[in-house]
Amino acid sequence: MTDPCPPTAGPPSSRPLRVLVVEDGEEYSANLARFLPGGLTLARAGSGAEALAALATSTFHVIFLDMRFDRTPAEALLGDLAATADRFNGDLERARRFLEDNQGAYVLAALREAGCGLPVVFSHDFSGEPRRWANLEQRYPPLYYLSDNAGPEEVSRCLRAWAATGEAA
Repeated sequence: MTDPCPPTAGPPSSRPLRVLVVEDGEEYSANLARFLPGGLTLARAGSGAEALAALATSTFHVIFLDMRFDRTPAEALLGDLAATADRFNGDLERARRFLEDNQGAYVLAALREAGCGLPVVFSHDFSGEPRRWANLEQRYPPLYYLSDNAGPEEVSRCLRAWAATGEAA
């Protein structure tokens, strides 16, 4: 994937770009606020449930989603821990780690199931997982990703372009 951004200019400059950042820490929110140019309004959700609540009360143009949620309490993780443990021969610790490592995909599924059609941008490098990415992209569009080492200019350009592909919701 050479340029993951759609070829659009982004939302009109008269309206600020509203981004919902879904992460278990505050690194992405802090970095986006610090390094991205003006015209950007950020809201943060620390879990899938918080993201759904934010979407019910506010309007956003795009969602910026972390994949790994290793600081989230087990009871706040989306996904069925018992069913996942069955896949790992009853190993609850391994099942919890799996849910943490893949929580972004569970959050994405919950967003789409709730009817959220906003563009979602993963902060995760899927270049080494082409089959997984193709499956996610086909199942949950519009969906994009940026690697963790993407620079501020690339992130800003892509968030604006992706936000322009959908309606604010």
